[in-house]
Amino acid sequence: MPLTEQMPPSTKRTAMADDGTRQLLRWGSSMVGAGLIAAALLETAFGGFGSTGARTNTGWLALIVGLMCLPFGGLLLALGIAKWLRNRSMRTRP
Repeated sequence: MPLTEQMPPSTKRTAMADDGTRQLLRWGSSMVGAGLIAAALLETAFGGFGSTGARTNTGWLALIVGLMCLPFGGLLLALGIAKWLRNRSMRTRP
């Protein structure tokens, strides 16, 4: 039996409202944004990259930040979107 079914009705709303969806969406989109900014800076301001990698030290740093933020932030964002859709469908159910 899920935890929310054992709770009184007034507690169910509080548990659903604070299930971490907003934080996942906020931090996931922030990390994806940081990764996109790092990738854009790598291409424009930090010398770009060739077949062996970035051409400058700051380019390497931007590459590392981009390769770290984009996959992890994308997963956080996908989880936040999935939880948001789940909460939305649970609100419409009787």
